[in-house]
Amino acid sequence: MKQLVLRTTAYAAFSNDLDGGRCSHAYMLHLSDGKNLRAALKIFALRFFGLTGSEVDGKRLLGENLPDCRIFPAEGKKLNAEAVAALLADSALNPLERENKLFIIDGFEQASALLQNKLLKTLEEPPRGVYFLLGTTTLAPVLDTVKSRVKILTIPPFNAEDIYAALERKGSNPLNREAAESCGGIFGVAENMVGGGWFAEVAAAAREICSVTELSEVGAMAVKHGECKYKAELISEIGLLFHNALCERAGGKPLGAVAKLWQTPALIYAVEAVDKACADLKFNAFFQGLLYDLMLRIIEENNKWLRLRA
Repeated sequence: MKQLVLRTTAYAAFSNDLDGGRCSHAYMLHLSDGKNLRAALKIFALRFFGLTGSEVDGKRLLGENLPDCRIFPAEGKKLNAEAVAALLADSALNPLERENKLFIIDGFEQASALLQNKLLKTLEEPPRGVYFLLGTTTLAPVLDTVKSRVKILTIPPFNAEDIYAALERKGSNPLNREAAESCGGIFGVAENMVGGGWFAEVAAAAREICSVTELSEVGAMAVKHGECKYKAELISEIGLLFHNALCERAGGKPLGAVAKLWQTPALIYAVEAVDKACADLKFNAFFQGLLYDLMLRIIEENNKWLRLRA
């Protein structure tokens, strides 16, 4: 996660403010990745204090034991009135070890309007040497009055290649590539996919389904995978495999296992057919029948183009 964050424009803007003596008294980091938001906030905090994670004080900060860097609420908890009261009381005290104090609030989107209002005055006019770094996965629940008192730093979804590289740094896994391309640019989602058995199940099922090219095999395939618990995820993974195969054929890239089985026009048709299947699934379509009809039509389309080429 560290390497992903360090390369963002949000981190660059924050660093430029610090280096140029233009540090705002309050920032809001907007990152959709709830799993890694707290870690990202700590990376910004290290930059605020000019620390690295390898030195003693940097390790104290990362361990949430640096007195002049307070993180609220406690990990795994939601911000409550008691935590806000403790934060406000602490903000009135002088720093213990450094010139400045930094208060971090993780999961600010979960704070009620009442709690947000209690922080307004301090956010607007904090005591000398006091700074705030608020983290949120979405800006929607944040009051406009809070937004107007902070400088918002947004980290958009990462691209698949960057996420894949980050996953590889954590450890090689045959699912890393598929997770990077399926996670919607959210690193925490990719981590969960790689670590959870459900994604391995879905990925394997999608590859098997996309490998069915004979009409006689469609019925057995539909029966085998028709009871899958992760229906939406399976359909999305099938669509991703067909989309990637189309890109390989259209871009002159080396053909993967799926791309070798299907003609380019059939892949174009498949991508559109899967999109429709996703919509049909929302209306509680019979999943076994949906899979059967989807692959039946794609195979018929592929056979049509194979006959034209013969």
